[in-house]
Amino acid sequence: MLGRVARRMQDDPLAPVTLVVGAEELLVDRAIGDVVRAVRAQDPEADVRDVAPGALQAGMLSELASPSLFGERKVIVIRSAQDLGTDLVGEVTRLIADPAEEIVLVLAHLGGPKGKKLLDAVRKVGVREVACPKVTKVGDRIAFARAEFRVAGRSLTEDACRTLVEAIGNDLRELASACSQLMADVDGVVDEEVVSRYYSGVAEASSFTVADKTVEGRTAEALEQLRWALSVGVAPVMVTSALAQSVRQIARVGAAPRNARPNDLARDLGMPPWKVDRVRQQLRGWTPDGIVRALTAVADADAAVKGGGMDPAYALEKAVVTISTARNA
Repeated sequence: MLGRVARRMQDDPLAPVTLVVGAEELLVDRAIGDVVRAVRAQDPEADVRDVAPGALQAGMLSELASPSLFGERKVIVIRSAQDLGTDLVGEVTRLIADPAEEIVLVLAHLGGPKGKKLLDAVRKVGVREVACPKVTKVGDRIAFARAEFRVAGRSLTEDACRTLVEAIGNDLRELASACSQLMADVDGVVDEEVVSRYYSGVAEASSFTVADKTVEGRTAEALEQLRWALSVGVAPVMVTSALAQSVRQIARVGAAPRNARPNDLARDLGMPPWKVDRVRQQLRGWTPDGIVRALTAVADADAAVKGGGMDPAYALEKAVVTISTARNA
């Protein structure tokens, strides 16, 4: 019985206290927005106060949480709660221990060691918690894009999803915006051709596109994409990072048993199954000696673009040629 009650509270944005934990700003904003919408669905006149620690002074939180003369609901959002001072931490813990019926409190906390005393105190009470971890893995961003379409009752192909994620990069807010734009402009299933048409300039400049063409031994195309990427502002260090990642993936997949299933290999290597399949295709022509040469070229290029060389563009071109020709060497 208590377990069912706890699960209901975790799913209920109208819970008296919601703790939003994590550094992914888009997810944090969405979690806060869910609470505000749920409260205003019950009371359109609900008073929403969204404050940061720097705007709070001792006693102010208690004042914000005081009952209204007209009895309307209140939502108090405290962002960056890890930065609260000792006095304010005390006010928050007292408020959570005895929340007023008309008050809904939302605490946004990064979740790290800073402000851990408050985090532990809030969790001890047993409040609703929403996790908003930083989305850094390509597979997680692909899952996010799929979910954006699924929630809207739309779909996009696997190739389109990968192309979109590679084109947009690491910014989750930009990825969400791109998904919304595609769904607004395109009817039916969104495929790779549509995504490439919308984001061709970004996609072609992707450091991962440069890396893919390089490890596949397509030297001329890789150099063309490298020059384009640098011309539109892609940081050289992003290119060396992508090259390093691609060569390491070649090495890791190449060292795995040939009869390993993609799903098992994906789990063991921490890669999505589609990526395992792609790397297996890129693996053709690579030898252990070639991989060593490629890794050395990446290390040399990385040192050059981080200050060890005079011309980062030249260092990257040299790396692309060395790596691509190391295949089949």
